[in-house]
Amino acid sequence: MTEHPKIELFDNPNPERDYTITIRCPEFTSVCPKTGQPDFGEITVEYCPDKSCIELKSLKIYMQSFRDRGIFYEALTNDILDDLSGACEPRRMTVISRFTPRGGITTEVVVHYQTDTSGGV
Repeated sequence: MTEHPKIELFDNPNPERDYTITIRCPEFTSVCPKTGQPDFGEITVEYCPDKSCIELKSLKIYMQSFRDRGIFYEALTNDILDDLSGACEPRRMTVISRFTPRGGITTEVVVHYQTDTSGGV
């Protein structure tokens, strides 16, 4: 697994309230592992913070770490969700990757994370 820059956090100013933060990264790039060609897309991160929020400069540097990495859309979307939800432990998070057409086909991958608030397994 490739090392990524550390995601920095700051204290949620209103941890007693549910609210949604939406972050869009419209200039996301990675590399197709089959062809070596660049992939261009947009990553949207939507989350309800618990104790911590994601600091945006560190997120930008994290997203840029994919620029030269050969990775399929499905893997990178799940990696982003795992890394971000692992760092800030939100109440819930959705990551959506939308990539520009390649050969007349567009791809969108959506992954979700939610804490188990019911006390169950």
